[in-house]
Amino acid sequence: MNSLVIIPTYNEIENIQRMLDTVMALDPAFHVLIVDDGSPDGTANVVKENQKAYDRIHILERSGKLGLGTAYIAGFRWALKQGYDLIYEMDCDFSHNPKDLVRLRKACMQGAGVAVGSRYTSGGKVSNWPMGRILMSYFASVYVNTVLWLGVRDSTAGFKCYRREVLERIDLSRIQFIGYAFQIEMKYNARQLGFSIEEVPITFIDRELGTSKMSMNIFREAFIGVLQMRFRKVTPNPDSKP
Repeated sequence: MNSLVIIPTYNEIENIQRMLDTVMALDPAFHVLIVDDGSPDGTANVVKENQKAYDRIHILERSGKLGLGTAYIAGFRWALKQGYDLIYEMDCDFSHNPKDLVRLRKACMQGAGVAVGSRYTSGGKVSNWPMGRILMSYFASVYVNTVLWLGVRDSTAGFKCYRREVLERIDLSRIQFIGYAFQIEMKYNARQLGFSIEEVPITFIDRELGTSKMSMNIFREAFIGVLQMRFRKVTPNPDSKP
């Protein structure tokens, strides 16, 4: 099964070279799609230089910050069109360890529809976060499971692997959220459409370089969005096969 790792970027010049080097060195081989939102710091230029050495590196350039969710949706559509079987979400700041891609791949190869790199399942950890941030994240997942009955301990996790058929079945045109709530909405759609979700324990490490994109608006969107999801029917992509 061929694998594509989608990594959205905005001003990740401190991390992008090391990230590409690390992923390119993994075994089995992974392809990478960088979705860059017009980074003024030259992130896209570094990616293009690396394309000269690796035909497994790809880039989508967008004009301006259009949101995390729309970056992933654009990446999903590109991946499906190109015929990838396993499609991953991962941050560029090394809060997600690229070496864990192999473990997510294994979970999907063994039958999971979605494999989630989980901080809050048994064996999962968080490193370098203040206690207030950990509690906010943990209880956000408790809230999500209370409202949506999702059954995923780390419901807001953004480190994931999807089998191709999951993304084909989800109606991507109906995904509404672009921030934190996007991660919840994608898991909720997968679960409602009958796909299994397996949590793989990871150690999440707060970024050391660059600037966090997190804001209170993102948390607010997630809080309200979960209530909206609860009362909205999930329907499959009309163009997908049952």
